[in-house]
Amino acid sequence: MRKYLVLISFSFLFVFSCLAEHQNEPYEPHSWKSFIVKGSDNYYKFESELIEDKSVKKEIKNTKTTGLISYLLFEDNKITIDEEDLPYNIKSNNGIMPSHSVGKSLVSYVLGHAICEGYIDNINTPLDDWPVLDGTLYKGQKLIDILNMRAGDQKIIGERNFNSDNGIQDKSGKKSLNVNTFPIKDVMKLEIVQNTKKSKAVYNYNALATNLLMNYTIFKTGDDWKKLLHKVFNEHVRIKDSVWFHQTVKWSNKDIHLRETGRYSFYANRYDYLRIGKRILDDWNNDNCVGKYLKTIYDQRINKNRKGHNTQSASQYSKKYGGQFHFDIIGLTKKKILAMDGFGGQQLIVDFDSGRIIVVNALDRHYNWKKIVHKKLKQ
Repeated sequence: MRKYLVLISFSFLFVFSCLAEHQNEPYEPHSWKSFIVKGSDNYYKFESELIEDKSVKKEIKNTKTTGLISYLLFEDNKITIDEEDLPYNIKSNNGIMPSHSVGKSLVSYVLGHAICEGYIDNINTPLDDWPVLDGTLYKGQKLIDILNMRAGDQKIIGERNFNSDNGIQDKSGKKSLNVNTFPIKDVMKLEIVQNTKKSKAVYNYNALATNLLMNYTIFKTGDDWKKLLHKVFNEHVRIKDSVWFHQTVKWSNKDIHLRETGRYSFYANRYDYLRIGKRILDDWNNDNCVGKYLKTIYDQRINKNRKGHNTQSASQYSKKYGGQFHFDIIGLTKKKILAMDGFGGQQLIVDFDSGRIIVVNALDRHYNWKKIVHKKLKQ
């Protein structure tokens, strides 16, 4: 009888472990208040010269197993691979898909534009003029340290000590508050945030740092915040359809000061994600102000100092981090590659050396990343 109980317990453990590997965040493109940017009449038009790639087609065909629903490869200044199998709920929403943590990188891109427009001095600006940070370990820190996720906040949040990037931790180590669902001012007033001193400055990936960056940019741009977003995505990137950043409050919430509700969660369709990648590539190559910003954060990237690396994604298979981007992908460290990575397998990767861009959208991270992403970058 005891053997049967052990077997049953093991079976439950196995089932729940498998479920944990397939956890998905809900698809909620319209459930939260948003900062919306409308598409441009002068949107960037792609040229295509498509080839058949059996590996990508196989991953898309087996989407129920792999989770892969969209794949775009841009090279030689045109789209060469274009495969998708979008679920009905996404197709019916104009193909809009969540970025998850790819949005962290897009916050940095917007911040770079804010610097270039003169709202923020530079990446070494000390965060000493924003009252929201009063009493916290973030007060007075340089912008670059927040960009590089090395603010010394690992006692309260982050993947270094906790199994979460978005949960403020209480003294028992349990998640007590998701920073993506509360205005930044409320988060900064929490007792644990007010009473925790800065620790050693080491890489500590977390969502609070990004939301801090976004809301600081909102603070510095003031009434021009939406104007800046329009300039970045409508005029500079030249998106075709509407894109948006979610806020930290749902539509049912009222009387919330919108300048405290910036959140990195970003939504766009597959081609507009590619348009963003193309614009980042052009910024770098043209060495314009935003391109200089990208090169500066690349030069000031830091070591992740991980003990091991898995091969599921760019974030897990890279050695360095800079300005909310992943750099130095293992096996490709001689190439200048900027990688954006999000929950569930979202990827937006720009290879500055070859001019190659890969955009992956997925429902889950079970596709063969080494074969359809890493191998393509290695060519």
